[in-house]
Amino acid sequence: MPKHVAVLMGGWAAERPVSLKSGAACAAALRGRGYRVSEVDVGRDLAAVLTELGPDLAFNALHGPFGEDGTVQGLLEIMGLPYTHSGVLASALAMRKDRAKTVMAAAGVPVAQGVTVSRFELAKRHPMTPPFVAKPVANGSSFGVFIVKEGRTHPLQELGRDDWPLGEEMLVEEFIPGRELTCGVMGYRDGARALDVIEILPTAGPFYDYDAKYAAGGSIHVLPASLKPNIYQRVQEMAVRAHEALGCRGVSRADFRYDETSDRLVCLEVNTQPGMTETSLVPELAAHRGLSFGELVEWMVEDASLDR
Repeated sequence: MPKHVAVLMGGWAAERPVSLKSGAACAAALRGRGYRVSEVDVGRDLAAVLTELGPDLAFNALHGPFGEDGTVQGLLEIMGLPYTHSGVLASALAMRKDRAKTVMAAAGVPVAQGVTVSRFELAKRHPMTPPFVAKPVANGSSFGVFIVKEGRTHPLQELGRDDWPLGEEMLVEEFIPGRELTCGVMGYRDGARALDVIEILPTAGPFYDYDAKYAAGGSIHVLPASLKPNIYQRVQEMAVRAHEALGCRGVSRADFRYDETSDRLVCLEVNTQPGMTETSLVPELAAHRGLSFGELVEWMVEDASLDR
């Protein structure tokens, strides 16, 4: 009898539209691999819905707060329902970008210098000399990211709005010029292995923002990235080191900046719930290694467990 997989998608975070696309793609691929699949548009009644469905495991295709920050992982642990991707601690840690940087730096992963401040403080003054990048400490899909260019004197007054939806704290980091790189990792601890490295070239705008990620033609992916062999290998090594330092499971994706002028490589963050449509970065990286989208999601299902 085929395994019954509940694909968790949607939710109520800002990344809901992306999650719905990831979930639909994964559900279709899993049906194609012979699994029994229930698609669950996640609400706050998730425990009751899963109890009624009675699946063998949950495929977590949620993105952003609740689905990616250890919260739903904790619920699944309490219910005794195996699930994909990272566990409670790794999910919470990776989602909180400033805490994740501290752990990664201690493991020898290069990170950008930065400071965490209240959004209200950032709306009043610059906490460091521009250029710098400001972003919510716990969000994804490049929501709420600002690049403050050199010479700008006025603060980010929009962060003082009453209807600001992306949390009270912002991470402010030095701006790292250079090339945008990403590398996927599969597995856990001694079995973790790096996929290849993609260079992302946004077709409009200065960085890999929401439109560059999800709009048609928003970016060009160069795979494999055209880098010197030692730099290519260093990106892979640092992606695995970051994955292991945070305790990630299943699939993760580490994003980097590489400044050729100074030969400086910096890890920006680790995404524990990367996009999972057939055109997303991790499936693209897996396909380059000969792993089809269906094979990738099947591997993730068979890797599912508790106590992750």
